[in-house]
Amino acid sequence: MENAERDVMEMDVVIVGAGPSGLSAACRLMQQANEAGQELTVCVVEKGSEVGAHILSGAVLEPRALDELFPDWKERGAPLNTPAIRDDLYLLKDGENARKLPHALVPKSMHNTGGDQTRYVISAGNLCRWLAEQAEALGVEIFPGFAAQDVIVEEGAVRGILIGDMGVAADGTPKDGYMPGMELRAKYTLFAEGSRGHLGKRLIREFSLDEGRDPQHYGIGLKELWDVPADKHEPGLVVHGSGWPLDGDTHGGWFLYHAENQQVVVGLIMDLGYKNPWLSPFDEFQRMKHHPVLRQYLEGGKRVAYGARAITKGGFNCLPKMTFPGGLLIGCDAGTLNFAKIKGIHTAMKSGLVAAESVYDAIKGGDEGGAELSSFNQKWESSWAYRELEENASFGPAMHKYGNVGGGAFNFVNQLIGNKLPTLHDTTTDHGALQPADKFKKIDYPKPDGKLSFDKSSSVFLSNTNHEEDQPCHLKLTDPSIPIEHNLPKYAEPAQRYCPAGVYEVVEDDQGKPRFQINFQNCVHCKTCDIKDPAQNITWVAPEGGGGPNYPNM
Repeated sequence: MENAERDVMEMDVVIVGAGPSGLSAACRLMQQANEAGQELTVCVVEKGSEVGAHILSGAVLEPRALDELFPDWKERGAPLNTPAIRDDLYLLKDGENARKLPHALVPKSMHNTGGDQTRYVISAGNLCRWLAEQAEALGVEIFPGFAAQDVIVEEGAVRGILIGDMGVAADGTPKDGYMPGMELRAKYTLFAEGSRGHLGKRLIREFSLDEGRDPQHYGIGLKELWDVPADKHEPGLVVHGSGWPLDGDTHGGWFLYHAENQQVVVGLIMDLGYKNPWLSPFDEFQRMKHHPVLRQYLEGGKRVAYGARAITKGGFNCLPKMTFPGGLLIGCDAGTLNFAKIKGIHTAMKSGLVAAESVYDAIKGGDEGGAELSSFNQKWESSWAYRELEENASFGPAMHKYGNVGGGAFNFVNQLIGNKLPTLHDTTTDHGALQPADKFKKIDYPKPDGKLSFDKSSSVFLSNTNHEEDQPCHLKLTDPSIPIEHNLPKYAEPAQRYCPAGVYEVVEDDQGKPRFQINFQNCVHCKTCDIKDPAQNITWVAPEGGGGPNYPNM
């Protein structure tokens, strides 16, 4: 099928991923072209079945970039309906006790109320659906259900993307209705795939974009959406916390936001630089909800959605070069999230706006593409988003080095004195931090009660995840022997636990020997396996377009 005839579509700009950065870039490109009366062809390809289907974030939005993109967003009906009105931060000491931190002792980057800009509890998926409507009204073409499978590189420059074939059987042969993927060629291609995008990962490697930078760091974010009783709902309440159930060597924190329509979103962000291979982020999240601080808001409610997603959280020290001949990395594909604020939508959007302005200037000047847009670097480095990341360069490394309490104290002092303490670094990779299983005691997690805590299978069901069963597995093993021969004896094969969807299992074969089983139909596209596998033996690639979760308003 490699020699199958492929349709070719020529565009001025192709954008991979209909998330906040990609859609912001698309909107700004067309705004500029329309204002100048210039014809410009821009398309966005999205692997989800619809825009928003694969979008998952907390989220509390700081609308600074949205103000720049659409100053009249309120009149346009943007889904920002719940301003943050109260801000609480807790340190959970154990399964029953907690300490509420005084507002004055919370690092200012984590304040969500007060100041000169209102922040909003939002659904990132619904924001992207709204941005897609704005983009299409401006003339952008959006193709949901089409997965970018490969990059077209010619003479050292990116010239577009290859859409994955549709209708391929598990053995690689074409099924009835087989359709070869299209070549989407462009003067410039923007990669906005989100955290650990598989094409972004390839581009970083091939163009050495991370040379001289700290290794990137990630977290796994798990989130649930709950319908709660009216007497437990306080629209605009923003609650964060850390501590129990994570031990001192495991970093992370939780969030609980009161959104509109009597809904509460609750989640855990767990650093993927953890050491103990017996840890299960999913099970830590489930038992966390039994703490009285969280339980008080969830009891009597009904869980209506579940999902998980990797978070690129390394920050400024890990930010790769974002330009290469013929294109740009933007948003979480590059790692623009400001973990000091636990926010990334506003900075991702700003990276998209800067990218759009740089690309448009080049095309307007007669550029036929394939060049490296050095003007982007200048614009980006003079932006408020870049300065915001630079000011908080030590935030993540401090948490890794000193823990939640010590790191929190370092960051509080550093922000108080204008970020003048020495810049900290973390040069240990997330997968390299994992230690052998025999150094730790196996964790016996409590059984879910079906009221506050749940199992993986019922959770995946709520994510509306679906993949065509008869298709090639999109989770590629470089060496199929490693899970059983190496990872199982040394690390008790941690994929069974770090995956939040039950994709990986060790089962017995007909001879009673262990066998590594991949249930790829369960995959929620979180990319944790690609990040945390200690042998870096698993590569996540995009499955057939339209597969994966179908999140509602996550």
